[in-house]
Amino acid sequence: MENDADMQGQAASAAWDGGQGIATSSPMHWQRRQLLKAGALLAGASLLPRFGFAAGGLAQSEYLDLDATAMAEQVRRGAISPEELLAAALARCDTLNPQVNAVVMRHDDYARRLLAARKRQGLARTGALAGVPFLLKDLNTPLAGTTTSNGSRFFRDAPAAQHTSTLAARYEAAGALIFGKTAVPEFGLTTTTESLLWGQTRNPWNLAHSAGGSSGGAAAAVAAGIVPAAHATDGGGSIRIPASYCGLFGMKPSRYRTPSGPGRFESWFGASAAHVVSRSVRDSALLLDVGQGHEPGSPYWLPPLERPFVDEVGREPGKLRVALLDQSLTGLALDADIRRVLDDTVKLLLSLGHEVEQIAQPVQPQQVFAAHGAVTGTALLSAIRDREQRLGRSAGADDLEQVTRTVLERAQGVSGEALYRARQSFEAVSLAMEAQFERFDVILSPVTATLTPELGKLRLSQPWEDYASAATGSAAFTVVANVSGQPAMSLPSGWSESGLPIGMMFTARLGGEGVLYRLAGQLERERPWQGRRAAI
Repeated sequence: MENDADMQGQAASAAWDGGQGIATSSPMHWQRRQLLKAGALLAGASLLPRFGFAAGGLAQSEYLDLDATAMAEQVRRGAISPEELLAAALARCDTLNPQVNAVVMRHDDYARRLLAARKRQGLARTGALAGVPFLLKDLNTPLAGTTTSNGSRFFRDAPAAQHTSTLAARYEAAGALIFGKTAVPEFGLTTTTESLLWGQTRNPWNLAHSAGGSSGGAAAAVAAGIVPAAHATDGGGSIRIPASYCGLFGMKPSRYRTPSGPGRFESWFGASAAHVVSRSVRDSALLLDVGQGHEPGSPYWLPPLERPFVDEVGREPGKLRVALLDQSLTGLALDADIRRVLDDTVKLLLSLGHEVEQIAQPVQPQQVFAAHGAVTGTALLSAIRDREQRLGRSAGADDLEQVTRTVLERAQGVSGEALYRARQSFEAVSLAMEAQFERFDVILSPVTATLTPELGKLRLSQPWEDYASAATGSAAFTVVANVSGQPAMSLPSGWSESGLPIGMMFTARLGGEGVLYRLAGQLERERPWQGRRAAI
């Protein structure tokens, strides 16, 4: 696709405000008929459809042809309305969600009220995300007036939030219309999205298989075409793994790139980062431009950007020095399909003029797993105790799933000294990873060693021993970037013999999302993936 088309540039300027994540734009009040006649407006914009509107609004086929960037551009130009986009998204959700179970809470009226308020203010056709239907992940991301269940029966009746998260508020300020929340496993603790509260989320490419986790609901919603992009978080691979399993693009940003507040300024000592999964690279870049930037009161921030991320997508990356890492933290052998796609990716990189050199695992596996486990376990323990205090009772066997209970039991044995040493390990792993970028620009590895598993294999409602055996290696490539803080992306790269998507992961130095977006844009142009859709 043409990432540097005039349309792209206008969206970039609409989103960019010097690095603080505030999106504004002036509407262009053109009549739809005028736009349809103005073929020049569509020049170079390969994601735009041939507009042929149904009498009842936007046809589903036309809705599916639009990514978020194109949706917002056409809303700003007057070619389509926010109402049409929202109606199409709701209809798509009504039709397909029963099959995939991606959206577990509907907030249709919230979205309509938000749109009505923007219309009263004269803002309905403004913003980098003007009129784009959007979904939030149902995990630690408050939306005023709605409940967050965290995928747990223990939180199913939690009180409605009194405020909206900083990141969600930035999406809304840019024009996004949030109409629901997506499924997660209990507290985001596994790489599948299955819970006793909400049931199983199914992969649109094969309904018997997992959509990944913990952002599996987000990934299934995007892969099914309910929305072009959806909010996701990544504390151990939870953006990149579902993106890989569902044939999507997923960027875990650098630590502190996106806000975690208000009220807290890091999640899991910075191991968890929030962003989106999307069909197109440019949507990911646009949404990161909207969401990124320092949060008032936070002691953490990254240097201002040299240019908007959307501008990076269309720039050539130049000749890159690529480190090849095919050894996971657990040493699990790669599936034949994964190995084939990895080898094919290396060949593609070489054909594009990049250098590729194999390296050994640069970090100590035990240090990574011990530190990550101590931090995530104690964070969960804190959340459960807060909830117990509010309810005036302890969590019972019917409140939490089996694996969750084991994680909590182990967390009770983590001392203050152990938690301090875990933080030191985060720093040591970060230093070890940053040292690799003295020689290399990016590191290439698989996202996972195996294909997406069948549903049920990684559920939390099974004995710990069974879960631990099945989960070996499920996040053994991805978790390093969470502990180290570096940005890492999953890029659709190939297919298994059985037709399942396979992603490859690229990691860059801290603050290095720019080079990742440049490389992603190059690979997307070289081998476009958006034309292949799940047959659902």
